[in-house]
Amino acid sequence: MNNSFNMTVLSRSNNESFARTVVSAFTMSLDPTVEEISDIKTAVSEAVTNCIVHGYKDTIGKIYISCEIKDNTLKIKIRDKGVGIENINKAMEPLFTTAGEERAGLGFAVMQSFMDNVKVRSKLGKGTTITMIKNISVRYGCK
Repeated sequence: MNNSFNMTVLSRSNNESFARTVVSAFTMSLDPTVEEISDIKTAVSEAVTNCIVHGYKDTIGKIYISCEIKDNTLKIKIRDKGVGIENINKAMEPLFTTAGEERAGLGFAVMQSFMDNVKVRSKLGKGTTITMIKNISVRYGCK
């Protein structure tokens, strides 16, 4: 089964739950487990929150979300055109944050723990793209 969709939302906090819901609903055609859906929702929440908190900081911008299903693999891209990340390796370290004490700095670590592959590309002043891959298990009798 192959399928895809694209959507754009504003970087408002209420759109984080909307994005998470849309991506998880799209994934349902693969008959994922409850745990797989939970993993995907959490990773999408973290990626969208990064766009809102870090990418656009105190302004409203657009967040671009695309999903593709190919066979049993879900590919999610979440992109902003915000400030970008100066040092991706540093940003991906657990507990590192540029948002002050109110943030734990675990967003990328959470994404990596729940998805099978996470890739981050960023350019200062141009924005950031997070690509996440999740292989959905094939359960007996479901495919």
